[in-house]
Amino acid sequence: MVSAPAPVGAPGGRGWLLRLVIAFGFAQGAVSMARPAVSYRALAVGADERAIGVITAVYALLPLFVAVPLGRRTDHGRCAPLLVAGLVLISVGCALSGTAGSLPELAAWSGVMGLGHLCFVIGAQSIVARRSAPDEQDRNFGHFTIGASLGQLAGPVAAGLLVSGQGGEMARTSALALLVSAAAAAVSFTSLWRIEARTAPDTPAGRRAAKVPVRRILRTRGVPAGIFISLAVLSATDVLTAYLPVIGEERGIAPTVIGLLLSLRAAATIACRLVMSPMLRWLGRTVLLTSTCLLGGLLCAGIALPVPVWGLALMLAALGFCLGVGQPLSMTTVVRAAPDEARSTALALRLTGNRLGQVAAPASAGLVAGVAGMAAPFVMLGALLVAAAGLGLRTSGGTPAVAPPGTSPGTGSGSDTATGPGSDTATGPGSDAATGPGSDAATGTDTATGTGIGVEPGSHPAPARDTP
Repeated sequence: MVSAPAPVGAPGGRGWLLRLVIAFGFAQGAVSMARPAVSYRALAVGADERAIGVITAVYALLPLFVAVPLGRRTDHGRCAPLLVAGLVLISVGCALSGTAGSLPELAAWSGVMGLGHLCFVIGAQSIVARRSAPDEQDRNFGHFTIGASLGQLAGPVAAGLLVSGQGGEMARTSALALLVSAAAAAVSFTSLWRIEARTAPDTPAGRRAAKVPVRRILRTRGVPAGIFISLAVLSATDVLTAYLPVIGEERGIAPTVIGLLLSLRAAATIACRLVMSPMLRWLGRTVLLTSTCLLGGLLCAGIALPVPVWGLALMLAALGFCLGVGQPLSMTTVVRAAPDEARSTALALRLTGNRLGQVAAPASAGLVAGVAGMAAPFVMLGALLVAAAGLGLRTSGGTPAVAPPGTSPGTGSGSDTATGPGSDTATGPGSDAATGPGSDAATGTDTATGTGIGVEPGSHPAPARDTP
């Protein structure tokens, strides 16, 4: 089996990509189903707003410490083992969350679930990067994120359909939803065959490559702003996913309706990604990034208002569309600003920022909600997005809109397209799916090495990486 990326017309074609999309769809769907179910189970066990915030934050706590090491690992090692480890951790975290009888147990298994999601996303994005020729990356990453988007769309609906009742009944149905999500993650194993060719764990060129210090990357103009914008957008998505069930409980909105509302938000993000390229041509990077963050901040704060369900649905649809812009554009901001030899590490730092936001934002939201009520966290998120809009205005203005002739796709505006679709997952879409998703998934991409990004014409570093 050759280890270089297979051309589209070669034997084997792009079947690996279809299998990866299917696996990602089930994995992301499992996480998107489990996270609202965890909130409902915590409420049934007796959690208040502060406890919900802490449990949501723990989901991102373990990944916070391992994102950069895993990102560096993908530069010189195989990626498929990360997929297997990620699915095992997701399945275990979901299943044991369903059997947890205390809030500390729920928090611990939520952290295991988050670590699994991080492993899977980094491994999957790295495989897409390695097996895609430079002129195929836009299409392949776009197709890859279909799995994350569908998972983010279906997961909350499934959770809403399964969770019902109050008190003991909610404890039982939320446990059922978590066990079903564990089974959904396990289904992904059926699609992992022949996704990655076996390669050597590292290469002489990789061992000789000098590592740019993290401090230098963080001091590069544009990188901190890109990380903050990504953090703000993902934090808004994450807190919305965790706290909308609490809003529903306060206002008497059924879990089924809450699941549909969360899926409506995800569908709007998918729609945004589909029209990202035309919007960039019409509005330009600066206007698009600034306006969507600003409008998203206003809409996020508006969720705190006592609007009817149909009004909440309209606000969530518009908010989902706005949140679909920030992740991909923040990723290209980091890629363009970072040193050429450290782009993969810079994207790993971006994911670390995302996870830091997933830890700090829900915990802060829980504290604020406990003091000032459930309206306060959404106002806080609105202010965060408005601040991101200001940074977008400062950062994007100097970014060239079109790549100079002769440059590789990853160094000019082509990066918008390559990274735009792939940004969702965590969290999700995305993701998280970054996480989220997404969004989060981008850190696994070997943007600095072996994918054609930042490669001079005539040079061929990618085959050297993947040859045994």
